[in-house]
Amino acid sequence: MESSVLLKPPSRDDPDMIKIRNDFPFFSGANPITEKIIYLDNAATTLKPRVMLDELLNYYQFETANIHRSNHHLASISTSKFEETRTALKCFLNASSTNEIIFTKSATESINLIASSLGKSILHPDDTILLSQMEHHSNIVPWQLIAKTTGARIQVVPMNDDGELDLMEYKKMLNERVKLVSIVHISNTLGTINPVAEMITLAHEFGAYFILDAAQSFLHEKIDVQLLDPDFLVCSAHKALGSTGLGILYGKKSLLESMPPYMGGGEMIHHVSFEKTLYNDLPYKFEAGTPPIGQVIAFKKSLEYILSIGLEKIQQYENALLSYATHALTQIPNLRIIGNAQKKSAIISFLLGNIHPSDVGTLLDKQGLALRVGTHCTEPLMTRLKIPGTVRASFAFYNTLEEVDSLKHALIKIQDFY
Repeated sequence: MESSVLLKPPSRDDPDMIKIRNDFPFFSGANPITEKIIYLDNAATTLKPRVMLDELLNYYQFETANIHRSNHHLASISTSKFEETRTALKCFLNASSTNEIIFTKSATESINLIASSLGKSILHPDDTILLSQMEHHSNIVPWQLIAKTTGARIQVVPMNDDGELDLMEYKKMLNERVKLVSIVHISNTLGTINPVAEMITLAHEFGAYFILDAAQSFLHEKIDVQLLDPDFLVCSAHKALGSTGLGILYGKKSLLESMPPYMGGGEMIHHVSFEKTLYNDLPYKFEAGTPPIGQVIAFKKSLEYILSIGLEKIQQYENALLSYATHALTQIPNLRIIGNAQKKSAIISFLLGNIHPSDVGTLLDKQGLALRVGTHCTEPLMTRLKIPGTVRASFAFYNTLEEVDSLKHALIKIQDFY
């Protein structure tokens, strides 16, 4: 694939931006609905590049076959391509082995897998699980379920009013009773980039395992799991230019080998009798049933596309867009940005005067802008901030200065209406 290069400033007239947007059918103007929409809801799910969509369609049209089962030629092609994506993910994350890459249906399922398989094995009454105030519900509820089962307790790392975790308090909370720490890398609501490298090191000093929720960071930050050293990492393909229905779980091989299976069924077994079942080796021990084959195969194209641009260039571009958008929105009277951490990703949550976020979202939609409104699956965070919800603009490398300007003008129009 020909590599594209992003340039600053992020204007729609830049030749490289034109090239990037041409890679996404959404911007082609072929659909009368989408050609009128400015998409600023990338934290919910990203748009999809043509190369991924073409590969997905190719599987379902011409190469449909199950994997790791039949020995006919078509099955061999699908199996080979499926495993090539696992290898690509190993390289993308710099994992030590392909055995450390598990395919699930979502980041949510990945967390539930860890909570069930590892949590049941190591947690006892009065053991502690550490979470933070900014966690997504998917990184809260699974731990509540396992805490209820094991008698463990959950403690919450607080944050300041700018949306930054209190590291001093985190250090105080760590002790020998803390067995698991599960923290989001980038807040899906505030955009805060948490100091997870330091948090992981501190957790390991007390013998705790660290789970990193990288759902929001996978596309926007370069992650080296050997350097960062989390024990587990979870993410979703659909937030990184891939399909829905596919999650990724990275886990250290020694830990995955020690954990019991999460689900039983086909492929995760080596031998079955009514007396005893022998489980398969990694990574298949955790991949029961027929996986989302087409989605996995197509995701390799998403990874290649990301690398063709370069994560550093993506990060640089999105930082410039964040700065521009932050400046633009702060010029609007009575608009309050929620979350002003020093280190942020390209996510801006805000309130517009006393107008309810849902009303703002509806009026933005009428002007052709797609944003998220509500609690963003972070109700405890909203309780901490004492607000009912926010309007959230979340950007990606294919968004432009002009789209930010359109958002600003639409918000001013809404404010004038009220």
